[in-house]
Amino acid sequence: MTPRPERQGNWARVRRQLWRPPRAHGEQPRHRVVGPLELFYDLVVVVLVAQAAHHLAEHLTWHGLGEFAAVFALVWIAWLNGTLHHDLHGHDDARGRSLFLLQILVLVPLGAFIPKAGGAEGAHFAVNAGILFAVLAVLWFLAGRGSAAEFRKPTRLYVIATAACAVVLFASAGLPAGTRTLTWGVLALAYLAGIAWTILAAAPVQEMALALTDALVERFGLLIIIVLGETVTGVVDGLASEPTTAMSLAVGLVAVVVGFGTWWTYFDFAGHRPPRRTRTVTLQWMLTHLPLTAAVTAMGAAMVGLVEHAHADATPAATAWVLCGGVAVVLAATMLLATGLEVWRDERDLYRPLARTCLALALAALALGAARPAPLVLALVLVALLSIPWGLAVAHRLRREETEVL
Repeated sequence: MTPRPERQGNWARVRRQLWRPPRAHGEQPRHRVVGPLELFYDLVVVVLVAQAAHHLAEHLTWHGLGEFAAVFALVWIAWLNGTLHHDLHGHDDARGRSLFLLQILVLVPLGAFIPKAGGAEGAHFAVNAGILFAVLAVLWFLAGRGSAAEFRKPTRLYVIATAACAVVLFASAGLPAGTRTLTWGVLALAYLAGIAWTILAAAPVQEMALALTDALVERFGLLIIIVLGETVTGVVDGLASEPTTAMSLAVGLVAVVVGFGTWWTYFDFAGHRPPRRTRTVTLQWMLTHLPLTAAVTAMGAAMVGLVEHAHADATPAATAWVLCGGVAVVLAATMLLATGLEVWRDERDLYRPLARTCLALALAALALGAARPAPLVLALVLVALLSIPWGLAVAHRLRREETEVL
């Protein structure tokens, strides 16, 4: 029996509403707000980040830090891929939701393999990560089929690179544990270099399509906010692992203030502000968030040991270096992000001395890590260091208000 024409028309209209084709390059709305589906996806990714942080907290060594860096980089690159794909090509329809669900279904078992990714579960992690990147390659391939001629070549190269990444991950499952982890780290660096080349080699029409939208800026900031929760989790885990005393509670609460100071530094001077629309700034802005996010996560892992050793005369070396090094990265990376903002030019009298101050404070944080004072002293000094940029900004604004009044 042949379907009636009106039924065919109704089905076509429903299909157009629920299963729209990928948005073409350059057609993404510039002033879109982040939806709940994207936030849910980010929360799933942060579960994987939390797994990496918990593993680092239990293996706070150079080897453990290397495993953390390799695994974290792969997870962050996968998040970046999913985020960019939805921002460039996605809709909030059944298709968009199904594609996010597909990625989430692959991410969940990947998170289960993270705690032992450097050892017993390394092969499983490699295969699961390979599946994830294969899925991402297919998503980019489907999105690129309707691209204009000027976007077909870079899209094709990006799909090939992502598929090659999946192949390398699959192949790494058969390598020895140490070689496997090293392969992941090299692969992540190579993939990031490919992203850099894609952006820097973009033609003018492609450059406009790659400009960061308001939603992307918000997504990067939201990820930082969610990851900052790891600093609180680290303190809670440290307090829960030992009998609570006045000293451990004091160290834990001051450590929370350190995490709060990190939030204050990023969002006061760089977060949720659109960067300038040039390919160099776009690249710098996106990639700088990788070490920044990793540093915040590592700080949360180090806070576990800080609280557990609250009564020690000196902070354990690994804990001191990771925590103080994380603060140094946050200060330096925030100022690097700020150089790409319009406010960097508009408020030179604030940002130029602020950048020099933050660089000096980053070096001071590293010196503090080398000195390894008692945990409470170390945490208090970090709070003091993080308060200096804020104090400098407040003093600047007060002087400007006085000048305007006069």
